[in-house]
Amino acid sequence: MSMSDKVFRYCERGGDPAFWAEPLNAITNGAFLIAAVAAAVELSRRRGDGWRIGPWLLTLLVFVIGVGSFLFHTYATRWAAIADVAPIGIFMLGYMGYALAVLLRLHWSLVVIGVLGFVAALYGAGEIQCQRTGLLSITAAARGPCLNGSPGYLPALGAMILIGAALLAMRHKAGPYVLAAGGVFLVSLTLRTVDWEICELTRFAGRTLGTHFLWHVFNATTLYLLLLAAIRHGVSRPRVDGASTGRLAGGRAT
Repeated sequence: MSMSDKVFRYCERGGDPAFWAEPLNAITNGAFLIAAVAAAVELSRRRGDGWRIGPWLLTLLVFVIGVGSFLFHTYATRWAAIADVAPIGIFMLGYMGYALAVLLRLHWSLVVIGVLGFVAALYGAGEIQCQRTGLLSITAAARGPCLNGSPGYLPALGAMILIGAALLAMRHKAGPYVLAAGGVFLVSLTLRTVDWEICELTRFAGRTLGTHFLWHVFNATTLYLLLLAAIRHGVSRPRVDGASTGRLAGGRAT
């Protein structure tokens, strides 16, 4: 099995190996680039918070996600598939560690346990198998991994909901951003899952479109909300009662 073997995974491409067989899936990756640039602009305007390596690295990862996904939806090879999923996986792990350490301000040992637990959940979700029967049409229609591989993202959805709820309970201003990101991601994940199920219903000008391109748009929105949570409220230090004790500048409360 060669790294240059073609991968036919989404409705828009079907079985066409051409570079531009997925024009919508390819072009909508610009949403990730827009999200990254907008986040970078937001970061550059907050110079008073000092050089914040975490948000900058997360922002860079969102840009790389857009590039990697573009490569996959144009070249559609095994190596391009790795370029697609690897930055997403790194972002999920990186943001989980950031959220636990900076937003929730957990002890480093709990951060390590949380990240390792998240990795285990991702692995377990990725191993979920679907029985392709007529009892559930969406299961029967899905190509490749179970439900197009969407169950592998369920731990990320659960993490956003749980962390967002915990932040709200602490009256942390990042809470609404993280919860909103979880809500948008639920829509995004649904659109990714039904790509093959409604493939024929999305036929236009003789071509099937699917819904995967909307996954890009909503997913970019999800990532942008998460970046805003880190950029705007990742330097606040909540007291035990949830109130803020001030801003951190250069690692010290002011």
